[in-house]
Order: sequence, then C-alpha cells, then structure tokens
Amino acid sequence: MQQHLPAFDTQFSLGFSPHNYPFLIDNSYANDTCVSFYFKQAGQYNILWVDHEQPSEREIAGARYTIESATNEGTDEYPEIYAGSEAVSLFECEKPEHLIAYLNQISL
Repeated sequence: MQQHLPAFDTQFSLGFSPHNYPFLIDNSYANDTCVSFYFKQAGQYNILWVDHEQPSEREIAGARYTIESATNEGTDEYPEIYAGSEAVSLFECEKPEHLIAYLNQISL
C-alpha cells in the first residue's frame, strides 16, 4: 500500500498513476498538508507536492501540483528529503494532464 493512502484517505485522487513513474518515491506523512513524492534528477533531489483537487479543501493556497528543489538530510541509503527555506519552485500547475506531460519529459 502506498503511504499516502492511509495518511490522506483512500479516496484521495492524485490525478495520475504513480505506477507509471517508478522514480517517484512516496514521501507522505499524516501531518503534512498534502501528498508528496520525491525523486532525484541529475543529482538534485526534488519534491512533488500533490494537493487536494478542490482548492477549497487545501490548507495552503496555491497550485494543486508543485515541484520544488529539496535536500537530503539523511544518507543515500536512508534518505530524508525535505524542501526547506532554500527550496526553489521548479514547476506548478492545476491540471493533471500538465503534470503528466512534465513527468513524461523527466530524464533521470
């Protein structure tokens, strides 16, 4: 079972299938405001945040999908990926088809 399911609700809609993107690693925790995945691209860790489909259900105003730079505060074997105060927004969109197009272009 994916972490985001029990943490956010089995009915939480991602708008895409993470199985199509095996490089996305579920990084969701119950105390987060939205679902998150991390991935490493060209030596840089990034976090994909997936918020609720309805803007009225979001705790923080912003796009449904956001990808930002992140840092690994753990080790390569046991990564602890965080988007801290130095995080840079790399991509934002509302529609899942725009996210899917972006994910399809990622080369690792």
